[in-house]
Amino acid sequence: MKTYWNNKNVPESDPDSNRRRFLKNGLFYGTLAGIAGMSSFTGCSKKAEEEISPAEDLMREHGVLNRILLIYDTCKLNLINGKEFPTDVLHNSATIISDFIEGYHEKLEEDILFPRFLKQNYLAELIQVLSIQHSAGRKLTGQIIQLTKSNTLSDPDESKKLIQLLDGFNTMYRPHEAREDTVLFPAIRKIIPENEYFEMGEDFESKEHELFGDEGFESIVGKVADLEKQLGIYELSEFTPQ
Repeated sequence: MKTYWNNKNVPESDPDSNRRRFLKNGLFYGTLAGIAGMSSFTGCSKKAEEEISPAEDLMREHGVLNRILLIYDTCKLNLINGKEFPTDVLHNSATIISDFIEGYHEKLEEDILFPRFLKQNYLAELIQVLSIQHSAGRKLTGQIIQLTKSNTLSDPDESKKLIQLLDGFNTMYRPHEAREDTVLFPAIRKIIPENEYFEMGEDFESKEHELFGDEGFESIVGKVADLEKQLGIYELSEFTPQ
């Protein structure tokens, strides 16, 4: 390497070498900064992907409800045809409805969502009907749980009563949840500021874990799947028309 001398007779390195070293160091530290930035960006993206909006949270809980409505349909058909089935499946399904749908999901709606809509006088008539149906549903669920406690339905009158209860519950809740999914939940963003909207989602998740453990929603889905398997209705392909 050449050595250059300045006017003070102090040796200097080759200017081209200095320039190459500067560029090399700049590239190195720039790369580190880029990696750090990408890591931060990836972390933010992952967090965004993991966050579930309040509307999505409520809708997926309706998915659980829909799967239990199918269990109710199957049990009702078995009762009508006099076909034996594990009646504890029906009792356990009604218990999930009571605990997860009525005791948690509907309470979120009643305590957090409905008052906000009513305060702004928005969809007030719909809110009133939904509230009445929540109350009616709880009465039906209580009766279903009571009738299925013994795990036997040998009494024809009890079987007939249970058929009516299951039919009444499903007939009400299918349009009920459909109206919430297509009218009420999409309107949440219209009445709630964005920062409050996502804070609400965090509150939903916190309450879910408080009541149902770390697995929360996933644990409920697992329980419903086990009940479906006991009835022989778990395999989705079985519902495909031939």
